[in-house]
Amino acid sequence: MNRKQRRMLGRVLAAAAMLMLLALLPDGGPLRSPPGRALRFALYLVPYLTVGYDILFKAAKGIRNRQLFDENFLMAVATLGALALAAGGEWSGHGGDYLEAIAVMLFYQVGELFQGYAVGRSRRDIGALMDIRPDNANIERDGKLEPVDPGEVPVGSVIVVRPGEKIPIDGMIIEGRSNLDTSALTGESAPRGAGVGDEVVSGCVNLTHVLRVRTTREFGESTASKILDLVENASSRKSRSENFISRFARVYTPAVCCSALALAVLPPLVRGAGMGLPPDWGDWAYRALTFLVISCPCALVVSIPLTFFAGIGGASRAGVLVKGSNYLETLSKADCVAFDKTGTLTRGVFEVTAVHPERNPLRGPGVPDEDALLHLAAHVERYSTHPIALSLRRAYPHEADGCRVEDVEELAGQGVRARVNGRLICVGNSALMDAAGAAWHPCTRTGTIVHIAIDGEYAGHIVVSDVLKPHAKEAVTALRDAGVRRVVMLTGDAQAAAEQMAEELGIDEVRAGLLPEGKVAAVEELLAERAGGKGALAFVGDGINDAPVLSRADVGIAMGALGSDAAIEAADVVLMDDDPLKIARAIRISRKCLGVVWQNVIFSIGVKLVCLALGASGAANMWLAVFADVGVMVLAVLNAIRALFV
Repeated sequence: MNRKQRRMLGRVLAAAAMLMLLALLPDGGPLRSPPGRALRFALYLVPYLTVGYDILFKAAKGIRNRQLFDENFLMAVATLGALALAAGGEWSGHGGDYLEAIAVMLFYQVGELFQGYAVGRSRRDIGALMDIRPDNANIERDGKLEPVDPGEVPVGSVIVVRPGEKIPIDGMIIEGRSNLDTSALTGESAPRGAGVGDEVVSGCVNLTHVLRVRTTREFGESTASKILDLVENASSRKSRSENFISRFARVYTPAVCCSALALAVLPPLVRGAGMGLPPDWGDWAYRALTFLVISCPCALVVSIPLTFFAGIGGASRAGVLVKGSNYLETLSKADCVAFDKTGTLTRGVFEVTAVHPERNPLRGPGVPDEDALLHLAAHVERYSTHPIALSLRRAYPHEADGCRVEDVEELAGQGVRARVNGRLICVGNSALMDAAGAAWHPCTRTGTIVHIAIDGEYAGHIVVSDVLKPHAKEAVTALRDAGVRRVVMLTGDAQAAAEQMAEELGIDEVRAGLLPEGKVAAVEELLAERAGGKGALAFVGDGINDAPVLSRADVGIAMGALGSDAAIEAADVVLMDDDPLKIARAIRISRKCLGVVWQNVIFSIGVKLVCLALGASGAANMWLAVFADVGVMVLAVLNAIRALFV
């Protein structure tokens, strides 16, 4: 509880204590004389002003600024009017009850106090969840570690991260190996190993050993700073529900004020002039004041933004960054999800998945044919930077075996040829085999086929494929469980390879052979097919080459790669650990959040409509008005906080 809330609590307790003492005053005697009545009014005015002076001040300020129709104005008019009615009854000899008017203000402030505490608590919870930005960085000087402000550390500096400390700035490990806790970024508790040459991002916690990290970014551009900025500024992008509530409040408040005025004036005039009955101005004024207290829109105005704020914070804890409540609302409607393949459903890392030798002239004792093919391919591709070459070298890492590799020549669009121990080895596609005069044959396996020829004779082929992510198949199943009716894959791969992968994953539809502009056109077609529908199209990509498609879809979801700049800039939603299984979780979070929003809308408006009808008919008093305002607000705020827990 902050200082302001503590002061408010003190005022509430002081006013409540004064009311208890005033309740002990005798009902008759000297207090019924004119001076006694004035003293009685003054005594009750003290607790009223103690607990409500700030409301009166805000109402007066709103009137001065010509922005009078808000909850402060409603509460000030209602309670001052109730005090005036009580004073009128007191002076007319019919008796007056000041307690009711003061109690309305008292309970309203109790509700405001609770609301402020609940909102502050939710912000602190989210702040604690996102407390990933360290306060200092360790620089080694003269053999000693000196903590400095991370904002003062230039790019290229070497910082030391001890076990138990957060990595303050993005960089690359130059010394040491350790396990990192990335849960604050990804929501996953399993530690991740990292060693020399690995990139690390700020916000991760070093668990086991000392690391020396060379910084690659400034502190303000590091992952932790960007994530915090995204979460803190998410409230600036309001959803349609929030904008509706804002517009609703601007129309609703003047409407109920005019209705209350009509309720106070028209029925007495009709009774007096048209029906010949006593006007009974006091009774209808009391009903109008009760009507005003009931009509206060606090529950909606407070709980709806708080629900979205809590939903975005809860998603952040799960490793899903949502850039605004408008995107959270759109995500909740997603019924069609289109995937890019490479880097999204697959790891984007090629691996050797099969070796099919034809014959092996270099076979020696105890050496299998498969190893011989990999041996030759790895040696020929040793100088290439192509992803296929890297996968071949990873499959056969024993290059330091004394083989002599000469005359390496890379042929654009075909492959590589070289002499290995004096023999001409060609490694590449079918065009290279044709050029070498090797009688190659196709392979039925899905993937990139790397053919190998030795001195013009076909020796076999190696299948290199992009590997599926561990949770790719589960992710598609989870999307169907979450209510997504259509799953599409957009890829640049050949149709046969794409269809085989789609069948393995359970994807409904495949559009293959697409360049980046082709993916945009495919998304345009999907959007056109859904024209007029109530759902939304989500596109999932890697946030780099898929930026145009991410921005064109109803909601773009990027694989964040622990803070990829392109992903954070291009997408509306970022998955911080590249796990496609998080997509279904993000949809469930968004739907829970929107469910809480509509629960609060229906409950708040429903209760107020019933209580307004009771107030207008005279069946409700100020105590019911307190429940309709403060009670409903407290219940709505409590319900809103549920969105924080996913």
